[in-house]
Amino acid sequence: MKKIKSKEINQLEIMNRPKSVISEQFRTLRTNILFTSSDKAIKRVMITSSEPEEGKSTVSANVAVAFAQAGYKTILIDADMRKPTQHKIFSYTNTSGLSNLIAGQADLSSVIKVTEIENLSLITSGPVPPNPAELLGSKVKQNLLETLEQTFDIIIIDTAPVLAVTDSKIISNLVDGTLLVINATRNHRDKVISAKTELDKNRANILGVVLNKLDKEEEGSNYYYYAE
Repeated sequence: MKKIKSKEINQLEIMNRPKSVISEQFRTLRTNILFTSSDKAIKRVMITSSEPEEGKSTVSANVAVAFAQAGYKTILIDADMRKPTQHKIFSYTNTSGLSNLIAGQADLSSVIKVTEIENLSLITSGPVPPNPAELLGSKVKQNLLETLEQTFDIIIIDTAPVLAVTDSKIISNLVDGTLLVINATRNHRDKVISAKTELDKNRANILGVVLNKLDKEEEGSNYYYYAE
C-alpha cells in the first residue's frame, strides 16, 4: 500500500489553499449536508454527475477531506468502476479495491487505505470488472455499507455519471442522499434535467447540486456552491 505525500496532492483545493473561497464553499457544503435532514442523520452520501468530465471525483475528494478536517471519521469509496479516479488524486495504486472486495477476492481490512489525512480512509475502485452494475447491486455492497457505518461517521461514494451507465442509479437506493455535480461551462441543461429525472425515478434523495467551474475573477479558478 502506497501512502500519499503532501506534495502529491494536486486536486485537493481544501488542502492546498484552505483559506480560499473554494475551500470555504466545501466547508459550507459539508454543513449543508449535515443539516439537510431534520429527522434522519445523513451518513451515506453519493456524489455523481449527469455526464463525464463534470468534476464529481474532485468534489467527492474535497468533501471527504472537509468532513475529516471537522473531526468526522470519514471513508471515501471510489465506486466509479468505469473510470476510477480517487487512486490518482490520492496517489495510490489501484491493484486491489472495491471490485476485489465485492467479488470475494479480498477482505475489508486489506482494501481500506488509511491516508495521511487525519480521520480519512479510502477504498479505491480496484481493477475494472466486466460487470460493474451487477457487483454494485449485489447484497455484498449493501452489507459493506452497513459494516462501514459501524466504524465511520460519514461515507462518501464517488459514482459513475447517471446518464452513462446504471451504476449510480443502483447505488442511489443504498445511500441517505445524493449530490449532483454540474459543470457550469457546458450548455447541457437538458441532460442535467434528464439525470435528475432518472434519479427521481429511482427515488433518490437529492440533497442538492454543486455548480462546478463557475469563474470567479478574484479567485482565478473554479468556484463551487450548494443549493437545494
